[in-house]
Amino acid sequence: MSVLFCDTDCELWYTYAEELDIKVIKMPYTIDGKEYLYDLGKETDFKGFFDKMRAGATAITSALNEQDYIDYFEPYFKAGEDILYIAFSSKMSGTFNQMDKAVKELSAKYPKARFTIFDTLNICMGAGLIVYLGAKFFNANGKNVDKTVEYLNKVVHNCCIRFAVEDLKYLARGGRLSAGKAVIGNLLNLKPILGIGESGEIDVMCKQNGTKKALSFMAQQLVDKYMPYDDAPIVILDADAKALGDELEAKVREKFPDALIWRQPIGPVIGAHCGPGTVGIIFPSESR
Repeated sequence: MSVLFCDTDCELWYTYAEELDIKVIKMPYTIDGKEYLYDLGKETDFKGFFDKMRAGATAITSALNEQDYIDYFEPYFKAGEDILYIAFSSKMSGTFNQMDKAVKELSAKYPKARFTIFDTLNICMGAGLIVYLGAKFFNANGKNVDKTVEYLNKVVHNCCIRFAVEDLKYLARGGRLSAGKAVIGNLLNLKPILGIGESGEIDVMCKQNGTKKALSFMAQQLVDKYMPYDDAPIVILDADAKALGDELEAKVREKFPDALIWRQPIGPVIGAHCGPGTVGIIFPSESR
């Protein structure tokens, strides 16, 4: 027998995770000094979280420790079940160092079980889309780990993510942008369009002058790069910025009126780094 894991940094909505029988690793975030574990939206107060950030509260994220991973994985190791973990980009967090320690300990203790991690080299629903497709394939193919990994290798680079933030200070806090550039960018109303490159790290794709042009650019990226496959949806996300998400969706529907579009909020773990007002689009593509 085999089981499939993902983590909540992939942002796949909880109903899909439940329907596909995915075991979920909950990633932590802290705001107002209190730690929470993100649950893929099941009981999350998204507006309350972003309201606190707008009011000045600092949100931070942290890595799971070795024992956390042991607690998640040991029941399946003990039962002799193989584990496939489709993970968010290893370039985005040090948490995988702790996971590696846990897996080494468990593998020594339960040598008959096999653990396989697949790095999506992506984050947010860029990873979530790969998890969704991988889980559907996994379930349809007898939960065969090797076949699923082979399939994932075919689609992992064909998922494009583009997003723009409302306030550059949150990127500066996370070290993705210098404080000086954040101040100047905000004053000039510059909107960097960010994506995830082939290496699994955030890249600045370009800079647009204002929100309207940023939304138009993201919609045009869909036109230029969209490559439907395996019933993968187009996903539009926002961090308590529904009006911007609606505007982006309208632009998409002008070009692709019959496309399957999912709308979702950005969760607190991702939101802690990009901040309220962020809007983004994720879609199956010919390249990243």
